Amino acid sequence: MEKVAIVGCGSYMDQGYGCPGEWRCLKAASLGEGKFGTPSQVTAFIKCECPGRTIVPSIGMAIKLSEIKPDKIYLSSCLAGAVPGCPYSSTKELASIIKEKTGIDVVLGTHDYH
Repeated sequence: MEKVAIVGCGSYMDQGYGCPGEWRCLKAASLGEGKFGTPSQVTAFIKCECPGRTIVPSIGMAIKLSEIKPDKIYLSSCLAGAVPGCPYSSTKELASIIKEKTGIDVVLGTHDYH
């Protein structure tokens, strides 16, 4: 079973829009739906905080504390497809920075639920 970490948009979560931090990303991972393809074990759910400077250290700390290095890191659907988007960086930039710093492949999006 693939081990994954999910990064959610903290601003979106804090505003109470219903995603992520609840069932959608976790459901898609456990059932292998959406971008996951096969059932996956979520080893960490990390909240990205504006302006995003701490996301790489937060991912590093999640890996260190769980003692499980994920096979992939997923940027949640609300982070990857937010409208309006993040005012600090594009999701492609964020994914590139995470991949460069961690060496772990990053997937944009998690699910297609509405």
